[in-house]
Amino acid sequence: MITIADLDATEKFAEVIGRVALPGDNLVLTGELGAGKTTLTKGIARGLGISQLIKSPTYTIIREYTEGRLPLYHMDIYRVEFGASDLGLDDYFEGDGLSVIEWGNLLEESLPEDYLELILEKDNTEEQKRFVKLLTFGPKAEAFQQRILAQWEADNE
Repeated sequence: MITIADLDATEKFAEVIGRVALPGDNLVLTGELGAGKTTLTKGIARGLGISQLIKSPTYTIIREYTEGRLPLYHMDIYRVEFGASDLGLDDYFEGDGLSVIEWGNLLEESLPEDYLELILEKDNTEEQKRFVKLLTFGPKAEAFQQRILAQWEADNE
């Protein structure tokens, strides 16, 4: 588990994720409303070299950003009640960019076979403090996690 002290540290952690991401990496962001999923995605985009305004795709489901080092496929599954398997998400999951899936845990059987899940939890006493738990599902996710943790450690020495 990683402890993130404030908004600045959240952005730095997210930028690390963007800097070390490889084509075909899949990242599921889980956490209650207000936990920082979209904030994290904005930092990931900066780490990828994307300067476009990152907005939550709550009503559009998927937003594509292609100007960076890798394409960013930003998905928000919160409002998808049924038919996730009909959305064609596999094309993104197996594509040439980084897929970031907010509320991806709601996809259940439609999740990619290999993904890294970040579970964001708010601290009860400090408003900006977050705890991040990383769970790997597959060998690419394991490698992705190792790259993130190694770079995060190197940046914070």
